[in-house]
Amino acid sequence: MGGPSALPLLLLLASCGAPGGANLSQDGYWQEQDLELGTLAPLGEAVSSTVWGSPDMLASQDSQPWTSDETVVAGGTVVLKCQVKDHEDSSLQWSNPAQQTLYFGEKRALRDNRIQLVRSTPHELSISISNVALADEGEYTCSIFTMPVRTAKSLVTVLGIPQKPIISGYKSSLREKETTTLNCQSSGSKPAAQLTWRKGDQELHGEPTRVQEDPNGKTFTVSSSVTFQVSRDDDGADIVCSVNHESLKGADRSTSQRIEVLYTPTAKIRPDPPHPREGQKLLLHCEGRGNPVPQQYLWEKEGSVPPLKMTQESALIFPFLNKSDSGTYGCTATSNMGSYKAYYTLNVNDPSPVPSSSSTYHAIIGGIVAFIVFLLLILLIFLGHYLIRHKGTYLTHEAKGSDDAPDADTAIINAEGGQSGGDDKKEYFI
Repeated sequence: MGGPSALPLLLLLASCGAPGGANLSQDGYWQEQDLELGTLAPLGEAVSSTVWGSPDMLASQDSQPWTSDETVVAGGTVVLKCQVKDHEDSSLQWSNPAQQTLYFGEKRALRDNRIQLVRSTPHELSISISNVALADEGEYTCSIFTMPVRTAKSLVTVLGIPQKPIISGYKSSLREKETTTLNCQSSGSKPAAQLTWRKGDQELHGEPTRVQEDPNGKTFTVSSSVTFQVSRDDDGADIVCSVNHESLKGADRSTSQRIEVLYTPTAKIRPDPPHPREGQKLLLHCEGRGNPVPQQYLWEKEGSVPPLKMTQESALIFPFLNKSDSGTYGCTATSNMGSYKAYYTLNVNDPSPVPSSSSTYHAIIGGIVAFIVFLLLILLIFLGHYLIRHKGTYLTHEAKGSDDAPDADTAIINAEGGQSGGDDKKEYFI
């Protein structure tokens, strides 16, 4: 069909398939009457287009393949799927953006092991491309070689993954209330990523993200900076720069910078024991806090000259408290960032009475004896009730077996022994 002798036939076929209102111009272009005036279509494009006005127009739509656009992260795998309802005994074909055939039906055409056949039927041709690179981005074409040839386009978008951000601009240490600026940068994103700042869980409002195209012409480098004033609470805090991009699918990609803040010391005095009494041992702890930690402690007592103690140790010790030790004490904690003085008022209480060991022992013994006596009394009461109930039952049975049983409403005690028989008797009835 491509030889010179086939040209008349080609023109004839094109003329027959052209719309009723289309004419062939002298320069080889179709002029479509139904289109906007002056719009021309090349001859080859007209041959491969849908035939307008043809009675077979609805039937030809069944031979039109269809596909979908795909988005894939660089390094991932993308599947290209092309389908057609009426294949007209023709095979489907996939081509890359450079118009190189990848697969014609189930036959591989391009030697690239990343490209594999997924499914090949008369109605479908699906292929996969693994380890996708940025260079693989573009329009892929699915074709079916009917008359005319019909095609469908699939736009493959490759997302460039941003690199881990880098923070710069931090000095070795910062002083309290000092203002500092930190910079953050990340390369390799496509499209351009966004940068955000936070300090711990607190969001920091940095400058808008700046975008610069990378030398490869496909990816971008983004940068941002943040300026803030530090306080003593920021000592040891983490300043975090995070990159947000659709290729990360919600995964965290961030870098943190821990900052050190130098600040003046603070101090407080803590007694041990908390309520000191006369005769006890007492330690006054001067608890200093700061960055750097206080290296020197000066102890003073109001009204006492000279100072009591200057040392690197933070405790003032009283081996044996006296009433005369009462008063107000001061501790000055000093570092190379400054000094801080804390106060504590000591009131020595009277000594508490201490029970002797013998008294404690006697009290314990007395408690045990009282408990034992109480148990014995309870036992005797229960035993007495038991014996009385048992003996009463016995006498009742004896009275029923004798004709001389006493009246049930009386208890007779005969201590005189005056009855016949001459025997002394005592009778009980309960």
